[in-house]
Amino acid sequence: MNVLIIGANGKIGRIVAEKMGASDRFNPTAFIRKEEQKSFFDAIGVPVIVGSLESSIDELAKAVKGFDAIVFTAGSGGKTGYDKTLEIDLDGAVKSIIAAEKTGVKRYVMVSAYLADERNKWDASGIKPYYIAKHFADKELKQSSLDYTILRPVGLTDEEGTGKVTLNTVAEGISPTIPRADVATTILEVLNHDKSIGKILVMSSGASPISDAVLAL
Repeated sequence: MNVLIIGANGKIGRIVAEKMGASDRFNPTAFIRKEEQKSFFDAIGVPVIVGSLESSIDELAKAVKGFDAIVFTAGSGGKTGYDKTLEIDLDGAVKSIIAAEKTGVKRYVMVSAYLADERNKWDASGIKPYYIAKHFADKELKQSSLDYTILRPVGLTDEEGTGKVTLNTVAEGISPTIPRADVATTILEVLNHDKSIGKILVMSSGASPISDAVLAL
């Protein structure tokens, strides 16, 4: 499967690129913003496309054309203002969805956020614009013609992955955190199984091996 990882230089994106690069099921390509980010991917043998989510839909369509799937794990990051959050996490995501539809890419995995549909909790979060962006990007994806899976992890950590998660379509029985490595492994697993198509999954650390959790959907 030829997969374009949008946001590949982020923490989750790098792990996804490494895992896909080491797998015989995937041929990953990293979509990155800057040439200086290329060295990491050169070292793991993953080709890159240098581009920007602030580009036009037509320019993004050229980048995504020919891929079987897109993994969207891009984010503006904590050092930018909320204007960039709306440009990248919302408009960038929406443009990539439209570009995928225009070019015949069918499979799309979105890394979203827990609480993206919980409006009553956005104010207290302190990052309301982030949740607004995630909510409406997810809404666009749900209304698209793409074979989507939306992952909504709880608080992310840099701890070593456990290989075990809880995947629910509702926010029940979840723990407050999950290692980014386990989110990355879950991305690969949902791409391997059509049972995840059309599902929005709240995810946290849990007791089920990731492959079993996906198969149980």
